[in-house]
Amino acid sequence: MGISSIARHLALAGLLIAGTAFATVAEAQSGKTITGGFDVGPGGLPKNFNPLVSTAGFTWLSTYFEPLVIWNAELTELKGSLAKDWKVSDDQLTYTFNLAKETWHDGKPFTSKDVKFTFDLARNKASGSLFAARLGDIQSVETPDDRTVVIKLSKPNGSFLAVITQVLILPEHALAGIAPDQLANSKWWSTTPVGTGPFKFKQYVTDQYVELSADDDYRGGKPKVDTLINRYFENPAAAVAALRAGEIQFTYVEPDDAATFKNDSNYTLIEGGSYVVNYIGLNQKVDLFKDLKVRQAILYAIDRNAIVESLYGGAAKVANCGYVTPHLVPEGLEPYAYDPEKAKALLAEAGWGKINGDKPITLLTYYGSPQAANVMAAIQSMLAQVGVNIVPRVVDTPTYNGIVYKQGTPDWNAFPMIYAGLQNGPNPAGLNPGLNKSQLPPAGFNTMRIEFDDLSAAFDAALGQTDSAKVNASWQDVCKAMNKDLPWATLWVANRYGVASKKLKDFVWTPAPAGGPYAAHPELWDIQ
Repeated sequence: MGISSIARHLALAGLLIAGTAFATVAEAQSGKTITGGFDVGPGGLPKNFNPLVSTAGFTWLSTYFEPLVIWNAELTELKGSLAKDWKVSDDQLTYTFNLAKETWHDGKPFTSKDVKFTFDLARNKASGSLFAARLGDIQSVETPDDRTVVIKLSKPNGSFLAVITQVLILPEHALAGIAPDQLANSKWWSTTPVGTGPFKFKQYVTDQYVELSADDDYRGGKPKVDTLINRYFENPAAAVAALRAGEIQFTYVEPDDAATFKNDSNYTLIEGGSYVVNYIGLNQKVDLFKDLKVRQAILYAIDRNAIVESLYGGAAKVANCGYVTPHLVPEGLEPYAYDPEKAKALLAEAGWGKINGDKPITLLTYYGSPQAANVMAAIQSMLAQVGVNIVPRVVDTPTYNGIVYKQGTPDWNAFPMIYAGLQNGPNPAGLNPGLNKSQLPPAGFNTMRIEFDDLSAAFDAALGQTDSAKVNASWQDVCKAMNKDLPWATLWVANRYGVASKKLKDFVWTPAPAGGPYAAHPELWDIQ
């Protein structure tokens, strides 16, 4: 299937999405101000203030909260943030962190008690934390003194340090009085949050913007600008319009928009791998997708190469497991090349007519961009050709999370299929929360309730691998299990783009999974 065929699919679906108008917001600030659409893009949204329940937006959250350790901007190694340094015991069960000297934005001292409080809260399912299962190997958090934290694990976990880069440390003195089960919906996050980062919270104007002011006493030095503003937009097109109008100095952009900035001397185009695999999740709590032949048929029915070339402009790599990094992908994987006739045959063998027939199936997603709409329209048309009738449903991220992470017994029919993304790097262990049977919600990200024994065993083996010479082979085994069992219909890993005004100086943005965190050093950002 070629590009012209994609266009026909989109025409059949009646969807080629255009941008909509945007609203402006007055920015009458004294001193230097940088304004950006820092949360525009997949997962970016207003109300994304609580880092314990956030699945994205860490680019912004980490300007006023901080983790113990953080990725460098190149996503190649970990460095200290609130931890000056750390050491790991020979048996890889004990992590000792030496803490930096810092104060909270309200003047209270930051101590090891805040770290213990945060990790205890992050491990508590009642708080709504999405880290509960990911931190399940923690046996104890000890605080021998104000500047030292000792975390002991019950078993080695090769992803532990990578996981805690997203555990942003919270103030015990400000939150201890709020019951954990009341914390997720507390107004504290959007009214009076207190962090340790280079900027401190000033105000949130509902659905419009968040304003931060410089923390003059930040340990990394006084920020070079006085105010940092994160504006919210209805869609990426509105953000691009604001960028071109000079109202903001940075935003995420879609590939089509990125091309228009490439040779514009007024802007810097930033491009890089997203480290996020896009996939169609197939809910194992419904009968529709329990047969492997049905899952295989769905992949054979989708011309992934044509979508990548047409709708991503070639700026994506087809994925036959959860990642595309060459040293993690073994030879001999089934490529699931586009073959609609094979898809029809597999569906017939599985008895699709009796299982579902042409009844509509909801494809739930939080991706609301024009590009995503066109991708889903193409997939919808391709699947219709083999007898699978899907109906995309786009919701905002809080609504999506409320549906798929619902405690108790969710309405499985509300999300039999999802179109989503999950980080696959820079540490491939980022996929574990979405696929291991030990990571079922509400504790983990396994929203499709996948409980495949071979796959979970492969993840457990890779996470527990302590021999650096064998780590890559262990993750290749995970890839093989994904490719064979198809817990998801894996699609591609796309590039991600940001555009920054040339007025910005020393500005750092990395297309990181979930937005980071990574060492962007916003205290050094400046503007002409």
